[in-house]
Amino acid sequence: MTVTPECALDHEVAIIGGGFSGIGAAILLEKAGFGDYLMIEDGDGVGGAWHWNTYPGVAVDIPSFSYQFSFEQMAGWSRVYAPGRELKAYAEHCVDKYDVRRRTRLNTRIVSAAFDEEGDFWRLGTADGDTITARHVVGATGVLTQPKLPEIAGIETYAGTVMHTARWDHDVDLAGKRVAVIGTGASAVQTIPSIAHEVEHLTVFQRTPIWCLPKLDSALPLPVRLAMRVPGTKRVSRLVSQTFVELTFPLAAHFHDVLPVAGVGERVGLNHLRRAVKDPEVREKLTPRYALGCKRPSFSNAYLQAFNRENVFLETAPIDEITPTGIRTADGTEHEVDVLVLATGFKVFEKGNMPAFSVTGVGGVDLEKWWEEHRFQAYQGVSVPGFPNFFAILGPYGYNGSSYFNLIETQMTHIVRCLRRARRTGATRVEVTPEANARYFEQVLGRRRHQVFFQPSCQTANSYYFDANGDVPFRPSPTLETMWTSSRFDLDDYRFEGAAAAS
Repeated sequence: MTVTPECALDHEVAIIGGGFSGIGAAILLEKAGFGDYLMIEDGDGVGGAWHWNTYPGVAVDIPSFSYQFSFEQMAGWSRVYAPGRELKAYAEHCVDKYDVRRRTRLNTRIVSAAFDEEGDFWRLGTADGDTITARHVVGATGVLTQPKLPEIAGIETYAGTVMHTARWDHDVDLAGKRVAVIGTGASAVQTIPSIAHEVEHLTVFQRTPIWCLPKLDSALPLPVRLAMRVPGTKRVSRLVSQTFVELTFPLAAHFHDVLPVAGVGERVGLNHLRRAVKDPEVREKLTPRYALGCKRPSFSNAYLQAFNRENVFLETAPIDEITPTGIRTADGTEHEVDVLVLATGFKVFEKGNMPAFSVTGVGGVDLEKWWEEHRFQAYQGVSVPGFPNFFAILGPYGYNGSSYFNLIETQMTHIVRCLRRARRTGATRVEVTPEANARYFEQVLGRRRHQVFFQPSCQTANSYYFDANGDVPFRPSPTLETMWTSSRFDLDDYRFEGAAAAS
């Protein structure tokens, strides 16, 4: 085997993605003594989702006290649920404070990653034709990055303005316009009440109603923000926030048959709907017919109330086609539209998204094809057999539904342990064993009987949680378990090989 020395490579570690996953990976690599990294970002700025998503009303959907790094907690959030601009500012703050910016390459789209079996390193091809080499790769692209366009006949013929919520065009003036929003997911829940007051007429096209719960949100006045600077206050607020988040998704979703939290949430949601919507027919259309947790729920104190406005209309008839002047539904109704807003979410388990570039491992095996043949799987959501030195932040069965920041820190604990042993032993190739991966996959599948996703009612939820095989690649574990296992899993679940590797 020909081993390429580190000095012959561009970097020891390449981080693909400049959102919070990439930023967290960079900071934690530096803290662990791995300073030779490059963070590569497709966009012209850092922040990931908070760089791209600037639609009206964009905000975090879990309390801000949880949506931040444990080692860099802010005292200056303006609200319990911070608006998007503050998350973008937080990303900029982190890359500056931890000196990540000088090791960041913006406007660089990775289109391919190929493992060099003789040299034990990765060649990353860019859209500009350049090649970046690195011993190890940390995939930090996330999954909610590639806007998903609806497959509706005639959309290419529409003569008006079209924009996706993830690529909002702020030059478009909605005042006095007839606007249509296709979709009622998380971005629609925030966008609809934010634009309803300025448009002439707003038609919302709903396929499946969303569970909308009251949002325990409020402004944080200056005295509260000052109090957050008192030692221990941020820690307490984070603990309370984390407990709330844990109860509302990880425990409710993964232990549905043990903890009846979802039932309580459904009652809260239905009461919220009854109080918010005046028209009984509209209220009926907005009532979910599937269990809470089957698909991503939302929190809002304004979404449901928007349907009380005279200029807001809820359309539940299926869309037949998009015409040059608007939308025709299956019942023959023509909706004339000036601006078409696609709140249709992102590619998740579709081809070309996990990740959004080709990955070629040992023996020329393509990662996407490997997953097609073997189902989505990865050891603790980090590593896949046959793809050495390639680590994911958000791989299959890595995320348990808690804060993404918990995920980032937990997965980086796992990755850093692998890199430290590789450095200690002189290993140039780090690869999870097929046996360890199979054991983990069997474990997560064995827990699905407890999960809400596999209740009969979820079959009608039209949830992006489900992949083509009917699996839901969430990690069926409470957050404390993910933290425990990432710091204590047996490192012998990996093979550490290379010219100088020792046991």
